[in-house]
Order: sequence, then C-alpha cells, then structure tokens
Amino acid sequence: MAPLSVGVAAEFGSSPDLSTAPRVDVDKPIVLIPLYERDPRIHSLIPFQKLVDATPAGGTLKPKPGLYAGPVLVDKPIVIDGGGKVTIDGGNKGTVFVLKTNSSTLRGLRITGSGSSHDADDACLNVRGNNNYIESLVIDDCLFGIDLKQANNNIVRSNRIKSKPVELGVRGDAIRLWYSMNNRIESNDISDSRDTVVWYSNGNVFLKNRAVRSRYSLHFMFAGHNVVDSNHYYDNSVGIYLMYTNDMIVRNNVISHSTGSTGMGIGFKEASGAVVENNEIIYCGTGISSDLSPFEPDSTIRIEGNRIAYNGIGVMFNSDREGNIFKRNIFEGNLTDVAVGGAGSSKRNEWHGNYWDDYQGFDRNNNGIGDTPYKLYAYADRLWMEIPHARFFKNAPLMEALDFLERLAPFSNPELILQDDAPMFHKPERARK
Repeated sequence: MAPLSVGVAAEFGSSPDLSTAPRVDVDKPIVLIPLYERDPRIHSLIPFQKLVDATPAGGTLKPKPGLYAGPVLVDKPIVIDGGGKVTIDGGNKGTVFVLKTNSSTLRGLRITGSGSSHDADDACLNVRGNNNYIESLVIDDCLFGIDLKQANNNIVRSNRIKSKPVELGVRGDAIRLWYSMNNRIESNDISDSRDTVVWYSNGNVFLKNRAVRSRYSLHFMFAGHNVVDSNHYYDNSVGIYLMYTNDMIVRNNVISHSTGSTGMGIGFKEASGAVVENNEIIYCGTGISSDLSPFEPDSTIRIEGNRIAYNGIGVMFNSDREGNIFKRNIFEGNLTDVAVGGAGSSKRNEWHGNYWDDYQGFDRNNNGIGDTPYKLYAYADRLWMEIPHARFFKNAPLMEALDFLERLAPFSNPELILQDDAPMFHKPERARK
C-alpha cells in the first residue's frame, strides 16, 4: 500500500494536537428494548412514546397525570412537563428514557424501573444532546440515574436520584458525565447510589448538590477546569476525588462522615493545579489524602481557609512531594493533624498562618499570630507512618503509651513533619453554611 501524502495525512488528523481529526461519535449506539420484552406489569399501560410522537418539534407536551410505559426516545426539540404527577415505568429492562436532541426540556416526571445490566449501561435517563434542561425529576429503582454522554451545555437541576436497592458495589452511578463539557449540575438530591463520576469532561459546574450513603460523592478522572461549589456530601465512603485532573476549584463544600478503612473527605491522585478553599471537612477517616500530587512540574495545590476537624488523620501524604500550599486552615480535634507515609515529611510544602489547636506558644503582642513557629514532630507515630500494616494499631493504648514516653524522654530523634512560621493564635470565626 502506497503511503499517504503529507497533505492527505493531515486531512485525517495527523497533526500533533489532532486539530484536523474528524469529529466522531465514540460511544456505542443506543439500543432500546421494545415494550413487549419488558415486565408484563407495564404492557397494559399507555406507551409514553405515542404522546412524544404526536408532539411536533418545538411543541409542549403536558400529559395527563398517571402511569405510562417506557421506553421513550425523544429526538426532536420539545418541552415535556409532567407537573410532578406523571410516572414512566421502564419495566425493569433496558434504559427507560433517551434524550437524543438539543434544546429540549424535561420537567416534573418520575422515571423508574430500568434494567440491571452494567454492560448495557441501563439507565433511567440517557442524555446525548446539548443545551437541554433536565429538572425536577424523580429517578428511582434505576441502575444508572442520569447518564450524559458527549452531551454539552446542559442544565441538570433539582432532581432526586436513587439507585436500585442492591449492594453498594453493584449499584449504578447517580449522575455520570462522559466526554461532556460545560454542563451545570445543580441542587440535585442523591442517595443510596454508587458514584457521581466525571470522566474526560471539562468546564462543568457542580453547585449545591447533596449526596448521602454512596461510595464516591463525586469522582473526577482525566478532567479539568471543573468547579465544585457549596455541596453537602456526608455518610459516603469518599467525598470528592480528583484523579489525573488539572485546574480544579473545590470551595464552600461540607464533607462529613466519610468513614471506613478507605474513608476520606477530599482525595488527590496525580492531580495538578487545584484550589481547595473554605470547605468543612469533618468526621472523616482521613480529611485530605494526597497521592503524588501535585503531579505536573511547577504546578501547585492551594488549600486555604478550610476547617479540617475531628478526622482520624487531618491531612495524609503518601510521599514528601512538594507544591502544596496550606494557608489559613483550621486544624482542630484530629487524632493526627498531618501524616506522611514512607518515613517522609512535609517540610518542602508551604505552611503559613494556619490554626493548630495544640499550639503551645504565646501571643504577647496580641497581633493574633503566635510568637514562635508551630512545629509538628512525629514520635512513636513514625511506626505506623513507615509501616502501613501498623496503622491498625495507631490509636491502641500501647501506641499511646509509647508516644507519651517518646515525648517525655525521647530515645530517638523525632521527625519534623512541618513548620508553620506564623500560626494563628485564636481560632477564627467561620460563617455557617
């Protein structure tokens, strides 16, 4: 076969940034299982698809209150308003509702009864269009809740989402964004689902959502320039996880009771360029966990003005990687404020102006700043920091006794974990969220 000429090759996207590559749909095609193959309980119901087919493009559909049968495919711009009194039942097989159009509105519907196939991505609502409004839906008994695939500039607002009543690991995701950009996910109430995931998706805003009793409240992967603001996440395994991300903003959130052996409030995995500010991270196994972050050279992660309180470990680093900046944070009530794995320290990171509830200095000139630096040393704690399997015993009475003896009369030089040269002397007041 003769090689392509340079001009022909460029036409097919051979430039380094792929700017000449053709736009392709990389997702698998939609397959809707017909009504007669779904649970017999819905066979006698009016198919909702008939009402959609009878509505012209640009029209408004306000169905009579009642129970209707799925599946439904909307492939033209229309408004569907159920007024909170319309239920569409998918008969526990396949996806219930597919929105494959632009500039449409779904409002006031209950969508229920999807299938249980992870291979088929069975969902209550599959969105494959742009500039749609999806609001005030009740979504329950579904594997996946709202699944956005290559869907941009949509607003997903004020929906209640709950997965199927199965074990946590085999539930579906409440909201999933996959190659979806510039969407606004706002004021949704999520419970008893698996995760909310954002994969390969940039420029999205997550605002004032609530998620409880799930695994990952919010999990980013290969995503950038997303904003997470004023959400409430509690009683989940993980609050917010930033994995292979860049230029993220996480602010004004309340993350609490992320407990268990892997429980963490905010986690970083090879992430770069994040700002984490004014969050409440409380009652978690680990408040903030950092794994090789920031990852990109010369990038920083700024952690400022947060309250990190009553956690097992306030901040946990898996290495002594530099580039983290901690300013004006409140550390109080944590069993361990800062820990570093592998016999490392956090001295190369920047610590300035934080409040430490165990600071033992004075403020003789009343300027609100401690007269001497705050220094955090690891004494017997080094045992469980250096030997991960020993972490199980980190608060055992024997470890507490060893730590007390080490502080009283050290028989080895303690490890300096960090130094804050300007610790706040008084705990600052925080506005109620």
